[in-house]
Amino acid sequence: MSSKKTSFVVAVVGATGAVGREMLRTLEERKFPVSRLVALASKRSAGQVLPFAGSEVVVAELGPKSFEGVDVALFSAGASVAREYGPVAAKSGAVVIDNSSAWRMDPEVPLVVPEVNMAAAESRPKGIIANPNCSTIQMVVALKPLHDAARVKHIVVSTYQATSGKGHAAVEDLLAQAKDVLAGKDVTPSVFPGQIAFNVLSDWKAGDMDYSEEEWKMVHETRKIMGDDAIGVSPTTVRVPVVNGHSESVHVQFHRPMSAEEAKRLLKGADGVVLMDEPYAPGKMPTPAKASGTDPVYVGRVRDDIAVKGALNLWIVADNLKKGAALNAVQIAEKLFVR
Repeated sequence: MSSKKTSFVVAVVGATGAVGREMLRTLEERKFPVSRLVALASKRSAGQVLPFAGSEVVVAELGPKSFEGVDVALFSAGASVAREYGPVAAKSGAVVIDNSSAWRMDPEVPLVVPEVNMAAAESRPKGIIANPNCSTIQMVVALKPLHDAARVKHIVVSTYQATSGKGHAAVEDLLAQAKDVLAGKDVTPSVFPGQIAFNVLSDWKAGDMDYSEEEWKMVHETRKIMGDDAIGVSPTTVRVPVVNGHSESVHVQFHRPMSAEEAKRLLKGADGVVLMDEPYAPGKMPTPAKASGTDPVYVGRVRDDIAVKGALNLWIVADNLKKGAALNAVQIAEKLFVR
């Protein structure tokens, strides 16, 4: 998209939430040319004051006239809000970039990761672009250079997903539970369906065939982003007692054999990727603690599979609030409006 404008009116829907706040920080950090910021949220959150670009912005209540004059609308307020107000924003002339699951599998809505399929964003009949699920984003960024070289055939992925992916209240629940456990008290979950402190859970809604909704997202979204419905995806998604940063163990098979050495050459310098290719040693791997607060997708432990010749095993880590959500959305806006 070409434009003679040099600065833009940007709306952030769900500005008071964890991802909404990260969107504001990301716009500021990356110096996106914002002429005016419109912070929007529910009636309950309206009136809050948020810091932005050395100043402050007052949160307004989301409504049908919120998008007049807006160039780009970043949504992170849940699927129901996106379904209702995404078309309203688009009709007002804004390019909508939505972080919820509402539009991801709509055939008229591109599902975009800039390092993987930015060209898809040019065709958006509804004026809406979908941001993929956080766990899908980091995996496809890491697999894209390998897919280009040898075409991915089958992925087996197990995730270790942070509590921040469920929102700020989930992080508070983890911390409160941890205090109770350490104090020898019974745990009473407020957000999670069970104990998350010093434990692991699969806490997403049920989907088809005894898989969770989160697992199905990784199947369908990976195929749509990669442009290949034949890719096999075998997912297991798990929540772990980590505040921020998702990790993934990925086994991948290709249409031709690929060695770990070739994969490392392809990953070194790949767009959005930081490769940690040191030989195995205790503690020498990407971790969510080190990834949190940073932009890249970290890939380590790239190994030839012992049992399946020509297949690989990888360990992939990224900040789920940044690359897994806010950063990906802002990068799409940058590619469309700035460069």
